[in-house]
Amino acid sequence: MDSFGQQWKKTISVLSILSVAIIVMFFVSLNTGLTKIPPLEVVKTIFGSGDEGTKMVLFDFRLPRMVLALLVGAGISLAGAILQGVSQNALADPGILGINAGAGFAVVLFMFFSQGTGFAIGALSIFSLPFTALLGAFVAALLIYVIAWKGGVTPVRLILVGIGINSAFAAAMLVFQLMMEPNDFTKALVWLSGTIWGTNWTFVLALLPWLLIFTPIAFYKARVLDVLNLGDPMAIGLGSHVERERRILLIIAVALAGACVSVGGGITFLGLVAPHLAKRIVGAKHARMLPVTVLLGAFLLLTADTIGRVVLAPAELPVGLVVSILGAPYFIYLLMKTR
Repeated sequence: MDSFGQQWKKTISVLSILSVAIIVMFFVSLNTGLTKIPPLEVVKTIFGSGDEGTKMVLFDFRLPRMVLALLVGAGISLAGAILQGVSQNALADPGILGINAGAGFAVVLFMFFSQGTGFAIGALSIFSLPFTALLGAFVAALLIYVIAWKGGVTPVRLILVGIGINSAFAAAMLVFQLMMEPNDFTKALVWLSGTIWGTNWTFVLALLPWLLIFTPIAFYKARVLDVLNLGDPMAIGLGSHVERERRILLIIAVALAGACVSVGGGITFLGLVAPHLAKRIVGAKHARMLPVTVLLGAFLLLTADTIGRVVLAPAELPVGLVVSILGAPYFIYLLMKTR
């Protein structure tokens, strides 16, 4: 078998292992929490023969939370992989570049102006949150792109401007949080730390269309990401419309990150760590790396959520804090390695 065939065989094996790992962690997470449910009872309830109390715990609380963890983990990781390819920078991540902060700022504004009205917790607001977050993410991305533009957009300027925009939006968020009522301030603080607690199937339905639309497009653009990684002069020489393709890919990454932030809050470092691990496992070719990144991100966030429910039980750690605790040392390691 040639090298190309061996690489794809390895990729398929990795995808299969990750799929099994997600299924195993899914069942482990189903039995994790304040209410312990034996594995056999979990299986019986899923197939419709469990008691009403168990059905309520599984189908109304745990399953939507776990499905949302898988979707958010997949979306943020894919956005991170795209941003690393577009910026040609190994340290790029939606949280570091300011896209998450822009989306978060828009959602905090939404919460601030709707506090006390009851609208912020209704089903209509849940479906409007992705659009609100998307608007904030696009404003952040547009600011980054415009400020970084100097006869074109260089990867270094993109990263540096993104870090500055991230700080500006973080400060603006803090200002509006301090003007909130104490209860709303606490809700915003917990949400911004990254949390999927208290979610339901409405949150899943609000996020799912965004992933179904933009994930296939991202996979289709895998070859473009490979070309961009060769550098702008080489990409132009190969006939690629660099700026146009960069804008399209940025829109995909911003849409995925904004939608995920709207329901999962400010989860950082996952979009940095998952693509790096995927590259180490199957190589840098995006056609192989992107699917592995998606499954790896989903597995990591589901695992982080499970850890967050166990480590301080009966209290819970926000999943964003768990990811940051696990991801920050890896970020420092990459920073030390990067010249």
